[in-house]
Amino acid sequence: MKFHILLEPAEEGGFNVSVPALSGCYTQGDTEEEALKNAKESIICYLEGIGKLDEIKSKPRALLKEIEVVI
Repeated sequence: MKFHILLEPAEEGGFNVSVPALSGCYTQGDTEEEALKNAKESIICYLEGIGKLDEIKSKPRALLKEIEVVI
């Protein structure tokens, strides 16, 4: 599976990475190579999280609720 990523130089050095197709999927790295490696790991974790959410939704008596936490 292929994803487009945005790789942007960070003000403090290194690179920030976002995955437009996966809302909230972000990472960073000190070098471009590290940022790309971290992007792959972030995408995998994101997709695994979606799979776990689907497992919860498939339980007939489980209720999935959303809450907001203000810090």
